[in-house]
Amino acid sequence: MELNETTLTDCRPTRVEIERISGDGQPATLIGCDLEGMDLSQLDMAGWRFERCNLARASFNGAHLEEATFKGCRSAGSRFLSADLLEGTIDGGDFSNASFLGATLNGASILRCKMTGVDLTDAKAMSLVLEEVLLVLAILPKFSFRKMTLKQVDFSEADMRSCDFRDAVLDECSLRDANLSDCRFENADLRGCDLGGVKLTDARRFKGAVISRQQAAELLGQLGLRVM
Repeated sequence: MELNETTLTDCRPTRVEIERISGDGQPATLIGCDLEGMDLSQLDMAGWRFERCNLARASFNGAHLEEATFKGCRSAGSRFLSADLLEGTIDGGDFSNASFLGATLNGASILRCKMTGVDLTDAKAMSLVLEEVLLVLAILPKFSFRKMTLKQVDFSEADMRSCDFRDAVLDECSLRDANLSDCRFENADLRGCDLGGVKLTDARRFKGAVISRQQAAELLGQLGLRVM
């Protein structure tokens, strides 16, 4: 095992080793490390970098991860309950069925990542950046996307009750078969969004949103009408 003050490479460290590095007060880099199932809750790992690590079912509950980076990590089933990821970055990798319940994601970026079934209930996410993210079957009720630009984000079949999409732009996104009960869409631009599964009787949920002629034609087609 290669171990020094700031770098761990291709190893399975113990929590004691992680605690010692955390206590040094300097950001560390972990490359190709195996932290599967490890309890890393409450540790100060601000500015740390996790690259191609196995974090499956690991616990980061209550951890300080401000400006931390997760690059290409396998993190299915991991837990970040009430963790602070302020201005952090998740780039690539698999975070399916992870829980960010009550986590702070203000100013964070989530890019090119699989997050199927992830739980974002009560997460704080002002100025969050989402690009090329798979959020199929995700749980994110009352989540605010207000004034955000979402690029290639797939919310298919997600639980999005009472979400706020006011003034948001959804570019190459999907809301197919998502639960959109009590969502707000005033001034949202949905022209680049897949609204498959939406029935004309549910169209009132999109009151105030901008949709394309094709989307309008598909809705009116349910009444046997054609838009010319």
